[in-house]
Amino acid sequence: MISVYIDLAIGLILAFLLLSLLVSGINEAFVRLLGIRSKFLWAYLRDTLDGSSEDGRSWIPSKIADVFAKLPFSGNDPRPAHSPDPAPAVVEPMRVDAATVLAAENAEEKVSEEIAEGIAPESVAGNTAEEIGSDEAGVGEPAAEDRAEPLTPPVDMTTRLYERLQEIDHPKGTRTSIANIPPERFSGAVMELVAAEEGGIEGLLAKLEAINSPLAGHLKGVWEGAQRDLPRFRKGVEDWFNGEMQRLSTLYARYVKWVVFALGVVLTLAFSMDALEYGKTLLRDNAYRAGVAAIAGGGGEGYAELKEKCAAAGAELAEPYRCVTESLSSPALVKIFDHAIVSVTIPPDGSADPSFHWNGGAWWDRLITPGHWPGYLLTMVALLFGASFWWDVLRRLTGVRGNRS
Repeated sequence: MISVYIDLAIGLILAFLLLSLLVSGINEAFVRLLGIRSKFLWAYLRDTLDGSSEDGRSWIPSKIADVFAKLPFSGNDPRPAHSPDPAPAVVEPMRVDAATVLAAENAEEKVSEEIAEGIAPESVAGNTAEEIGSDEAGVGEPAAEDRAEPLTPPVDMTTRLYERLQEIDHPKGTRTSIANIPPERFSGAVMELVAAEEGGIEGLLAKLEAINSPLAGHLKGVWEGAQRDLPRFRKGVEDWFNGEMQRLSTLYARYVKWVVFALGVVLTLAFSMDALEYGKTLLRDNAYRAGVAAIAGGGGEGYAELKEKCAAAGAELAEPYRCVTESLSSPALVKIFDHAIVSVTIPPDGSADPSFHWNGGAWWDRLITPGHWPGYLLTMVALLFGASFWWDVLRRLTGVRGNRS
């Protein structure tokens, strides 16, 4: 009796494992084809390095529809353009004069306070930046091109980071395909950007603050936490980025679960996989095999039932020997997808090619039958656990041990 229940458990686990592998395969193919994982990573990096997009929105999707609809098909790709060239040998410093930007901001704040107090007219607010720029340059009246040039030139920090990571990229279209950045590689890239600045970390932080990069706050916290020690700062950046990647993976997995559930629903209904009915089929299959084994051992009490089963199978299998051979070669696991909307029949002897059959009518009748709905629901819930979970359960149940290094 214990063997029967073990066979039942193994059969159900195998069925859930096969369906979970199919769900995972479809999801992974979709993710790789559209580069969703890579776009998700670089959307986070855009938010962290450069801030929000031009329309003021976060690059990271906030809804599941944005992850698998807007993010893959939007023309606003967060990934930098792929470059087949190696990383530049010399890292250029950021072309930002942090002192000028800071002076302009202080002047504008002072003018705003004076306007609020009624000391200065509102018309002077727009000329503050130009006046500061001309004073820093030592010129009384700035030229037209100097007035048009902004105090904070646009700096693409994401592209600057990608230049230090080009060696781990491989060609795949016009955009980078990097979907994972090792924390130690990220900290090394940050240290290369630090080395390019004249003031070191302090100089880089000043310029990041000047261009309003969110990275300035993160690096400043790490720098102060490391007590301004350079080796500890690099280790702190590595730990910070590793924690951010774990948080990002958790967020991504939360979105993927909904996609896996949707795929599980579609496949469960497409294959008409009723887990409860399949469990009954497994029990009947075990009982039939036990009856055949009893007859082979000399017992004749099950022969009448065997003849009745073979007669019900049709004229082609009326002979008990052929009936037993066909039944034993077609266990319940082989028939798991017999009720799919399109079923596949593979001849046991290999004498003919596989045949496909349209089961639209029978499939729809099963789909609208309330008696199958609990089994469908059980299958959908089981697929949420994923293929890795069912493989681990099967391995523990059968005693198969994985390779250990």
